[in-house]
Amino acid sequence: MTEEDKLREVVQYWADKSLECIEAAEDEMKAGRLSFSVNRIYYACFYLASAVLLDKGLRFKKHSGVRASFHQEMIKPGLVSKEHGLLYDELFDARQRGDYLELVSFELKQVEDWLQRAKRFTEEIKNHI
Repeated sequence: MTEEDKLREVVQYWADKSLECIEAAEDEMKAGRLSFSVNRIYYACFYLASAVLLDKGLRFKKHSGVRASFHQEMIKPGLVSKEHGLLYDELFDARQRGDYLELVSFELKQVEDWLQRAKRFTEEIKNHI
């Protein structure tokens, strides 16, 4: 297997994980576990952002590195809409609150909105891989 084949395999792995996260987010939301749904929505976007950046030869160890590079490489040059950049930032912050702060709760309407926007995000980003 060539290095390019290995790279393709890893990029596809992260893209597949993104789809799994969307499905899991829907399941968690239906079950009323909104904090877990927000976590999965964020990770759907994170995994796909990681995949598109890896496809460009960029690899990061921290979420903040993926976030900064996604804005630099995809949003700033206009390859991806600013709306998707804003969503990624919102989800990053929401996931941080939901995972690490006490007594945080989310409203169903907000989680539904994030999920629908994340589906659009993943559809657009997949086109860049």
